[in-house]
Amino acid sequence: MQTLLRAYRQGIFPWFGDGDPVLWWSPDPRMVLFPDELHVSRSLRKALRAAPYRVTADRAFAQVIMACREPRGAESGTWITEEMCAAYIEMHRAGHAHSIETWIEGELAGGLYGVAIGRAFFGESMFTRVSNASKIAFVALVQHLRDRGFGMIDCQMRTQHLATFGAREIPRTEFAQKLGELVDYDPLPAPWVIETRCN
Repeated sequence: MQTLLRAYRQGIFPWFGDGDPVLWWSPDPRMVLFPDELHVSRSLRKALRAAPYRVTADRAFAQVIMACREPRGAESGTWITEEMCAAYIEMHRAGHAHSIETWIEGELAGGLYGVAIGRAFFGESMFTRVSNASKIAFVALVQHLRDRGFGMIDCQMRTQHLATFGAREIPRTEFAQKLGELVDYDPLPAPWVIETRCN
């Protein structure tokens, strides 16, 4: 756990496959989302108003990370090994790692998890079982972080999915400078509390 926390503070994250040695990454440029720049599409705004859902935080961390671990599409492996699951669950119990969950009709429909250090959040993975469920969780996360003075969400690598929310690439030097300004704040009390409902 301490190795992971030290790595995050320096802008480094693990990424590897089953059976591979641990590889540490610090890409340049770096994909980030500044909470004030969140963009919610018209179709997602409609879903946020109309879909029957409930969003919570830190209610089902182990379930979320296990769902994120499941292979997707043609993928057969995952970097979220049993060892990594155990490390993140330990970080969750210590108040560093957090999950956001979307529930529909009482079932876990989507969610995400990541690590908070100071006022920086490091997004790790998300999953969805119902259309828009992970997007709803992500919007709730960003709003929660914005309201509590978080300055940056690390999205790691560029994806078009995250770009639609307003995430953008910045040079690694700028990322490191911003990170240095954010990581020494006192942590928020854990577990986090988010309770959002629609219908």
